[in-house]
Amino acid sequence: MRLLIVEDEKRLALTLAKGLAAEGFAVDVVHDGTEGLHLATAADYDLIILDIMLPGMNGYRICAALRAAGDETPVLMLTAKDGEYDEAEGLDTGADDYLRKPFSYVVLLARIRALCRRRTRGAPVLRVGDLTVDPNTRTCLRDTHEVTLTAKEFAVLEHLAVRAGQVVSKADILQHVWDFTYDGDPNIVEVYISTLRRKIDAPFGRRSITTVRGVGYRLAADRG
Repeated sequence: MRLLIVEDEKRLALTLAKGLAAEGFAVDVVHDGTEGLHLATAADYDLIILDIMLPGMNGYRICAALRAAGDETPVLMLTAKDGEYDEAEGLDTGADDYLRKPFSYVVLLARIRALCRRRTRGAPVLRVGDLTVDPNTRTCLRDTHEVTLTAKEFAVLEHLAVRAGQVVSKADILQHVWDFTYDGDPNIVEVYISTLRRKIDAPFGRRSITTVRGVGYRLAADRG
């Protein structure tokens, strides 16, 4: 799951990003409304956490612009304002949920998970050979055997499964599973690919994840 936080309180935004990253989310953060709208339309997010009072462009206008453009990405609005009219305005512009500051991180996380479940509910189960990847339950089966994966491992595998048979570049995996500010070792992708092979291939005598040298990785329906 990839999230965008648009929040001008930098300490709050970075604290949320750190906590959500620890939960397995890929998180991008911006502190300006205009930049937030640009990023929201330029990248594919599973959920946007959007403050209302922002420099450049407020959260109401950002949400309204996204909905007018046909973007149905779930939006969770945050605000220091209080009152039912503010909440009504946020929901009327197309927000999916609304949380007043100060808020409990536990409550925020629960709201995020609920919105993400709503978004993935009914998503097609991905079947590649005898490998089953279910985005709804976040489970992976090899034939009838469940394979336990971490959130990041599942995200990498799901990204490959959606594009089964295609070559997916390392840069594409980094952008989808991590975030646009990630400046660590890009070889982290190789580490996760190696772990996935060890979990979903080696115990079952399979070779479903192949490396296309200099290009990327392919998930194939290979039973050999």
